[in-house]
Amino acid sequence: MTVLALETSCDETAVAILRGDRSRHELLASEVASQVAAHEKYGGIVPEIASRNHLIYAPRLLDRAASAAKTRLSEIDAFAATTGPGLASSLMIGASIAKGMAIGFGKRYLGINHLEGHLLSPFFGVEKDGENDIKPNVSLIVSGGHTMLVVVRGLTNYQLIGHTVDDAAGEAFDKVAKMLRLGYPGGPEIEKHARGGDPKRFDFPRSMLGSQNFSFSGLKTAVRYLLPKLHVIPSEVEEPRGVTTDEFQRGPSTPLRSVLDDKLLADLCASFQQAIIDVLVTKTIAAAERFRVDLVTMSGGVSCNQELRRQMHDASSRKGIEFKSAKPWLCTDNAAMIAFTALLRLRAGFESHVTEEIDPNLALAL
Repeated sequence: MTVLALETSCDETAVAILRGDRSRHELLASEVASQVAAHEKYGGIVPEIASRNHLIYAPRLLDRAASAAKTRLSEIDAFAATTGPGLASSLMIGASIAKGMAIGFGKRYLGINHLEGHLLSPFFGVEKDGENDIKPNVSLIVSGGHTMLVVVRGLTNYQLIGHTVDDAAGEAFDKVAKMLRLGYPGGPEIEKHARGGDPKRFDFPRSMLGSQNFSFSGLKTAVRYLLPKLHVIPSEVEEPRGVTTDEFQRGPSTPLRSVLDDKLLADLCASFQQAIIDVLVTKTIAAAERFRVDLVTMSGGVSCNQELRRQMHDASSRKGIEFKSAKPWLCTDNAAMIAFTALLRLRAGFESHVTEEIDPNLALAL
């Protein structure tokens, strides 16, 4: 069975072709067009720019994927696309293309939940656990828009046990990086500057440790109020040398590295990063123990952070819990995870009707 999938939930345009049977699968092609450069100057995603670029890139990626897979579109058995959650104007592009091809070639169509794609991505390329494609686990999905804990008992059997009540971890990284004028996306920038820094120099809050939900807005605010004390930006009553309040609010003009020395910047980034890692690791391991599972999985763009991976692995090992994370290229938005999810659902007898609509607020099926 061969599946072609499109992923256009945000600013990445992606196409993948996956072939598989009940015991194994083979990725024939995976193409991704990034729009980071187009959105970087705005400090975030501009929906209209994203959707326009999807229209430009999608046809090109379809041709490239079919060529790389050495197959014709008419030979595809099913077409899939992300139908939510995400930006409505972006989701519409991928879903419309997949539906059109399914109708035109008389093949099956599957609308896939973007979060389920992340949830199952750690099992991509992994041998089946007996008769089960997915081994029971507690999964942390941590990305720019989502931070959640899910108990996974099998395909489509998911229980959401924790989620962010305000900013997602990735949003906190982006917003603090913007305060520090480190560029976009913020996660890789903060990780880079945190190397060699002292994660204990600044005592940032670890919010809601007694809950399975997450909150990172207080951490972001703590960084904001620390900066005037470091004479990086002014307080409300004074404007010391460096960056004025108006300049700070307008956005970057010169890097704050001209105000912060390298050591201070490294310590600040390391302390902020460690505060996020502590919360993510503590809550994930606690959930695994509470629900008595012997596997923890992690996915989503923020899970590319190497220090987070190392500490999650070490914490799991200390508790005798197996740890499995998606490969880095599967953590950011891609169509391979959507094709993989579609293939598993097809095997289980699921398919979608072409009249089904996108849902920008689509919840993970529980």
